[in-house]
Amino acid sequence: MTSTPLAVLDLVPISSGSTASQALRNSIDLARQAERLGYARYWFAEHHLNPGVAGTSPAVVLALTAGATSTIRLGSGAVQMGHRTALSTVEEFGLLDAAYPGRFDLGLGRSGGRPREPKAPALAGAGAAATVRGGRARGGLLIPPRFSFQRLLGSPRFAMQKRLLQLPHAESQDYTEQVDDVLALIAGTYRSPEGEEAHVVPGEDAALQVWILGSSGGESAEVAGMRALRFAANYHVSPATVLEAVDGYRAAFRPSAELDRPYVSVSADVVVADTEAAARELATGYGLWVRSIRTAAGAIPFPTPEQARRHEWTDDDRALVADRIDTQFVGAPGQVADKLEQLRDATEADELIITTITHDHADRVRSYRLLAQEWARR
Repeated sequence: MTSTPLAVLDLVPISSGSTASQALRNSIDLARQAERLGYARYWFAEHHLNPGVAGTSPAVVLALTAGATSTIRLGSGAVQMGHRTALSTVEEFGLLDAAYPGRFDLGLGRSGGRPREPKAPALAGAGAAATVRGGRARGGLLIPPRFSFQRLLGSPRFAMQKRLLQLPHAESQDYTEQVDDVLALIAGTYRSPEGEEAHVVPGEDAALQVWILGSSGGESAEVAGMRALRFAANYHVSPATVLEAVDGYRAAFRPSAELDRPYVSVSADVVVADTEAAARELATGYGLWVRSIRTAAGAIPFPTPEQARRHEWTDDDRALVADRIDTQFVGAPGQVADKLEQLRDATEADELIITTITHDHADRVRSYRLLAQEWARR
């Protein structure tokens, strides 16, 4: 039997013809189901100005979900620190921990933050990334060509989102400094440059497990390693750089009393059904959904297969989403579990994070159930 835990990442997706209210109810129901099925964690992502995604505030959705579950760990995957302060983040999660002690993971992401000077990833040319030959890592895991996010980050819509999220004339704090401030506030060791102490109530000494999420071997991987924090690498967002991300983290890792060795979780987009044909039908809308994100329009409500098939694809469209479609694990339970084992072995992951979106809630629940049952047999 495999000892690799599975976790869930949920964007609170809104299906075409549905509402945000129903999406929230669906996510809370899925969390209950995941708890019964033995998933180790249930994380919520943070996204803004997306018509097809209702997960705008991880802390709020976590509070709702904590009241409907009892044992599964809950967390953010991730809080976007680019428009937040360390204090507001620790206060929010301190409140959650006060209400439901010892159940929360505080996942921190750089999204929307101040750009750092470009830097070569740690262990460039070595580690797991060095095993890639002909677009395949060891064990056969697909590592596609890099996708450039400049089109998205340079879009007027992205600029508008940043303007709406931040106070006028505000500047994002350096991410590494933010992480240090979060850790100090939780530990009760924060001191201002003038020597003033800050004590967050609730929040100080909260039983929070702090994670860093990252898509490359840059700042996020480095800060996670040097602070001996757990690291989640995003194969489902940026499959081309996942090996660089885990290499960078492990190269930077410095043991601590709390964590004496690197601890890595890796995400994957997954759809499981009884047969490969049935799973591919459920996944039909995925490409169109990814296209809406990467054109900077914002995630559309997840389409039905029929709605997706009506889209007239151009060569540019196909190129825009190719890496995501090619690295989505779609099939019968055994096929998908084989792919997940490939991902685990290539990245040497300690956990795997599963994110699944289908138009119908019942199909999404069944996908997680079939996968959990197959995984338990391994």
